[in-house]
Amino acid sequence: MSLNIVLFQPEIPQNTGNIARTCVLTGSKLHLIKPLGFSLDEKHLRRAGLDYWPYLDLSIYDSYEELREKYKGSTFYFSTTHGKNFYHEAKFKDDDFIVFGRESCGLPDYIRESDPEKCIRVPMINTTTRSLNLSNTVAIVAYEALRQMNFPVMK
Repeated sequence: MSLNIVLFQPEIPQNTGNIARTCVLTGSKLHLIKPLGFSLDEKHLRRAGLDYWPYLDLSIYDSYEELREKYKGSTFYFSTTHGKNFYHEAKFKDDDFIVFGRESCGLPDYIRESDPEKCIRVPMINTTTRSLNLSNTVAIVAYEALRQMNFPVMK
């Protein structure tokens, strides 16, 4: 059993490193969609992921379309501040994909609009600022998905 975490064009190496660490510890696969805002050799990325990098199940794609083509028929959720549904209302299951956008601007319209019913969000009381940190949001949503699957990797 696994969960698929997708980062669409991530920009901040420390966030990606933290997310990689979360993926290793939850048995989730990390998918990165280019262009990346950093080198995978960057010391901040490695530092944030600590010594977890050898254990990370990682795939990198040249485009979002390449990812979707490879996983036709899979269920995709889109984490966005524009989502109408809260993340805990989604019905996560094994092998689902959760797509997270760029730190600076989130997911592009064409991705969000491809399936508005699968757009989910983490509620925030103060909406005058942008949003939660990406790595925090990934952890919140990933653990809810794993909770719904009865924490399959934690047993």
